[in-house]
Amino acid sequence: MTDLEARISRLEDRAEIEDLVLKYFLAADDDDWETLGWTFAENGSFAAGAFPGGSDRESVVNFIQADRQNMGVTIHTQNTTLITFTDDDHASGVVGAHLELARGGTTIYGAVRYYDTYVRTADGWKFGSREMAIIHVGPWDEVGTSLTTTNRARWPGADPVPADLPRS
Repeated sequence: MTDLEARISRLEDRAEIEDLVLKYFLAADDDDWETLGWTFAENGSFAAGAFPGGSDRESVVNFIQADRQNMGVTIHTQNTTLITFTDDDHASGVVGAHLELARGGTTIYGAVRYYDTYVRTADGWKFGSREMAIIHVGPWDEVGTSLTTTNRARWPGADPVPADLPRS
């Protein structure tokens, strides 16, 4: 492979990974469990803060599907994606996103980061792992103060707790 071909291939890989991230968000918002499962490698894992969400494709889908039972409409908006390739078949990424969720009869708004690993499979790039870390989340009417307190994770029906980020 020439240098130009290698560079083009890397750009194609980057675009495929960015599309993978968007497919995950759209599948989560649309309750499209087949596509959501497709985004993970067979042994892919997911975690959300202190909540392990599964260590294989099926358990990841089951965890997200169960959590979605507590929600109405959701909107995941991908803001930034930083991808670092470790070799031709592995990469890591940090994805910044905003969330709008209907939960507990309340509209929730928040900012999160996903810490991902990606692996090339026979079916293309997939999540090897995905960890969601909260910067802030809470009811829409509290957005004005959502970054001014230590306890920035404010889920309806639960006491506010410290957010996952920034990590100290």
